[in-house]
Amino acid sequence: MKVGIDAFSFDIPKIYLPIKDLAIARNIEPEKLEKGLGLIKMTFPDVHQDVIVFAANALRKLMIQENLKPSDISRIYVGSESGIDSSKPIASYLLSILEKEFGENSFEHCDALDLTFACIGGIDAMHNSLDFIRVNTDKKAIIICTDFAKYDLYSTGEYTQGAGAVALLLSANPRVLSIENKIGISAQGVFDFFKPKRVLSKTEVTGNNSNPEWFGVLENEIELFKEQPVFDGQYSNFCYQNRIKGAYFDLKNKIGETQTLYSHWKNIIVHLPYSYQGRRMFSEIFALDSELQVSLSNDSEDYAKQLKEIGKSDNYLSFVKEKFGPAEIASSNIGNMYTGSIFMALLSTLYYHYINNNNIIDEKFGFLAYGSGSKSKVFEGTIEKEWKTITKKISLFESMENCQAIDIDTYHLLHKKELKNSVISPSNEYILEKIENTQPLLMGARYYKFIK
Repeated sequence: MKVGIDAFSFDIPKIYLPIKDLAIARNIEPEKLEKGLGLIKMTFPDVHQDVIVFAANALRKLMIQENLKPSDISRIYVGSESGIDSSKPIASYLLSILEKEFGENSFEHCDALDLTFACIGGIDAMHNSLDFIRVNTDKKAIIICTDFAKYDLYSTGEYTQGAGAVALLLSANPRVLSIENKIGISAQGVFDFFKPKRVLSKTEVTGNNSNPEWFGVLENEIELFKEQPVFDGQYSNFCYQNRIKGAYFDLKNKIGETQTLYSHWKNIIVHLPYSYQGRRMFSEIFALDSELQVSLSNDSEDYAKQLKEIGKSDNYLSFVKEKFGPAEIASSNIGNMYTGSIFMALLSTLYYHYINNNNIIDEKFGFLAYGSGSKSKVFEGTIEKEWKTITKKISLFESMENCQAIDIDTYHLLHKKELKNSVISPSNEYILEKIENTQPLLMGARYYKFIK
């Protein structure tokens, strides 16, 4: 019995900052970001948007697009590293939001859960749900990846920001992509990128040594949470490269492949924190799983030089244009979606083949997922007969073209949460209506509504 992706939808911000404008404002040569990293646009949430809004909109689109009833869905699992509560999951918000439209208690018997492991949490949600469907072949599941990749102003990660959500309908006998059950895994506990609770002494904040109550805080420490991560870019790239390499060869060993594994893949779908990350990190695998392996040096410095040369070779550049190019289109125009990035790479690849009228039925795709902290999963999927019927529904590239550019000053106001009114008035979408700040028993509760 095949299991996999039966349908999909997405939601992204309607505004973006041109990367060229950000580069000029930061005294960076625009070509370094545009041609060096493949960045063109950086989407950014409007005032009325957050990760729950993106997830709810993507879920609603999928339900309507596929004419689904709440009773059709056995579980809604969310992969995210942008949770807004340490206890209440995003998935529980989605149930209450959608019930306003689909009926009170209509999702009462639907399992709901959030999974977090940096950018690989959505893949974990998918694999978990596919195992559920293998046992319960008459059931359907929806997984949603929703995130806001936010970095500090003037930081080295600033130009890799982005936001949005992808929703996937999973089932037996899928119409789009069947997914193999063998998974290569590589994991290690490291601090390449993380979002810790920062701690300040109350004295630092209040200037008072006697520890007075401060907005309900009785402790002498104040915990501060920032959406922006603590990260080491070079070390994170090192971990990314080593994890995908370890998982790749783990998969090759598990399936007993003796030839070059990636030669069987029509396209490579990879987590893209920026558009060209996949192609920049894959050169080592490209060399190690080919005839180039015998010529690699044992000296670490020479080895690194050889990989750089391979990465610049005509053979490799031709390879990445074919294998990675279609996935990079959406990433270049949206930015980093964290958990959703690998799935948006899939949607981008499928839509590329759709608009070019390519026949890809029965073709294999290779998936290379990564999450900081760190873990990689590598697996394969096969394109099914109705992929084109589903893909044509999403109008992906047209949606990206319809986004509106903002200027650098507006971007700064949004980043610092100083803008009071939305850049674009919401229409036919969910919005964040308010956050409770007066009732003690509901302090911090978030409320959403649909705007026609």
